[in-house]
Amino acid sequence: MANSLVIVESPAKAKTIGKFLGKGYRVKASLGHVRDLPKSQLGVDIENNFTPKYITIRGKGEILKELRAAVKKADNVYLAADPDREGEAICWHLAQSLGIPKESTRIEFNEITKDAIRSAVKRPRDIDMSRVDAQQARRILDRLVGYNLSPLLWQKVNKKGLSAGRVQTVALRLICKRQREIDAFEPEEYWSITATLSKGTKKTTFDAELIRVKNKKIKISNEAQAKEISENLKGLDFIVSNVVEKERKRTPAPPFTTSTLQQEASRKLGFTARKTMSIAQQLYEGLDIGADGTVGLVTYIRTDSTRVAQEAQLAAAEYIGEKYGKGFVPNRPPVYKKKGSVQDAHEAIRPTSVIREPDMLKSHLKRDQYRLYKLIWERYVASQMKPAILDTVTIDVGADDYLFRATGSIMKFPGFTIVYTEGRDDEGEEKEKSLPQVKKDEKLIATKLVPGQHFTKPPSPYTEAMLVKTMEENGVGRPSTYAPTIDTILRRGYVVLEKKRLVPTELGFVVSDLLTQHFPDIVDAEFTAKMESELDKIEMESANWVDVISEFYSSFAPTLEKAREEMEEVTIPEETSDVICEKCGRNMVVKMGRYGKFLACPGFPECRNTKPILREVGVECPLCGGSVVQRRSRRGRIFYGCTNYPECTFTTWDEPIKEKCPKCGAFLVRSKGRGGKDVGLKCVSEGCDYRAEPPGKK
Repeated sequence: MANSLVIVESPAKAKTIGKFLGKGYRVKASLGHVRDLPKSQLGVDIENNFTPKYITIRGKGEILKELRAAVKKADNVYLAADPDREGEAICWHLAQSLGIPKESTRIEFNEITKDAIRSAVKRPRDIDMSRVDAQQARRILDRLVGYNLSPLLWQKVNKKGLSAGRVQTVALRLICKRQREIDAFEPEEYWSITATLSKGTKKTTFDAELIRVKNKKIKISNEAQAKEISENLKGLDFIVSNVVEKERKRTPAPPFTTSTLQQEASRKLGFTARKTMSIAQQLYEGLDIGADGTVGLVTYIRTDSTRVAQEAQLAAAEYIGEKYGKGFVPNRPPVYKKKGSVQDAHEAIRPTSVIREPDMLKSHLKRDQYRLYKLIWERYVASQMKPAILDTVTIDVGADDYLFRATGSIMKFPGFTIVYTEGRDDEGEEKEKSLPQVKKDEKLIATKLVPGQHFTKPPSPYTEAMLVKTMEENGVGRPSTYAPTIDTILRRGYVVLEKKRLVPTELGFVVSDLLTQHFPDIVDAEFTAKMESELDKIEMESANWVDVISEFYSSFAPTLEKAREEMEEVTIPEETSDVICEKCGRNMVVKMGRYGKFLACPGFPECRNTKPILREVGVECPLCGGSVVQRRSRRGRIFYGCTNYPECTFTTWDEPIKEKCPKCGAFLVRSKGRGGKDVGLKCVSEGCDYRAEPPGKK
């Protein structure tokens, strides 16, 4: 039997694949890249066609030594890194470092299952140098930008740890631009008028909103106008002018891509993009699920495609028919439209076996692994089901020159919704509402006319999910870059998370403004998307990587030189607090960290004392009478605790309010549900069962 060596990136992946291949195969891990550009220098020979200078990554010498020894003992060597550009580049670097030929050594698979792995080793191919060139071009582009702009920021801004990057700078600008729109927003007052109409009984009562006056869309700007219209409506006859009944289809969302997985995991599970990808990687590489041993539970997780393999769709159709009934199976497998920039090289993210229901695996998975697998499984199964069908009714009611409208819908056939419905970024949810049977020209009774005051709202700050969606829509970055980009701007202190919203810091505004002023192309989403398109062309062999880099650098280099001369130096003064450092007696200063502001001693590095900034919330601790303050956990999550900690151990995740409990006199807390939604008030005292609806809820 031939002795074959398979090289993958991670030990977890190696362990799973090794069990599938059995005797005659050794599977070893390279632990990711083995070569890269040097950290201490640019590493790109600009004068010699941008030739990269690759070196062995520190700490990888022993790994390469072990791999070289294993290669010598093997009759066949297979390079099995992930099926994307970066994986292709890892294989090429391994081939270069280990003296392995590029021909017939690369194997590729979209899922880590026995059939997929055994099939892959039977079909080795050559390393795809067009993919390697595309990845190499990206690496060089990022190095040319990052290793030139970052030192410029160090020189011009009096803050440590700054960086600039081709994708992170665009993401930062998007966040800063949105925040300025919010800050400049001036709310406009407007009013609505809702009529409560009835056929004469409680069961036939429904609400309709005023939409037109004299066939023109109405705009009520103030209370006086609202009152005048309400007075004019009194005594008028309300007559049904039109009833429209329609059948409407609601189609399922497509199976997950990297971007939509990160968005939905943020909405429904509260995961950061980084956490989502970390857990998804575990599901992809393989977990022990009992009788079946270790197996990959989902397909490859870095993809922008919604395509699904035919055999997987057939398996899903069979499962859906048996589980939910033939009526839920479409006549033909659904096909979801591709977006313009999609490479479609991989499938969508789906379970490797649809019959592995989440609850079957629950006892074998950690809580967050189970939750993410359940999300992926439900989304995929729903995507392969028939649309939901709703009966919708629109009732128009006239009162002289005024037109009111009521809309309602009732689920006729649930379709995919019995499994899953997609989350939303806005707070509103589409709700079913039943309307009574009415006929045209039927007279109704107006039991109430209610004016309502409203104000236009500013755009919302970006959540991670919203930012990922915007980056994808603008063609900024690729599936593998979203999570590390967000992580970088948080670590640099350019942005902080406040109630799960990305809010720019003063430093973030300064860096974004400087780069926008002097490097308008680099921070422009359209320009960055164009560069992504050029990288795609390299992979498709319709562009040469040296030409792409050369064209970029020919305009970037003079802009860089001009910025070095003209960019002004910016001093961001440290905010001094009145808190005295108990270790050295200095006044502590306000610093910005990943999760917001904190206090630090200005005597660093001699004195390394730090403290959280505690915001009092105006209530007394129920245990000791001290002050309750807002704190942050190590993961950045806000909680509330006593200032007398650690002597007093009182803590709560819920937000305290000053209102007292009517039962026991302790303070109340505002409970939060999924997505941070206010679900009501409860008493903080143990043993007190007081509960109340959220303030203002009818």
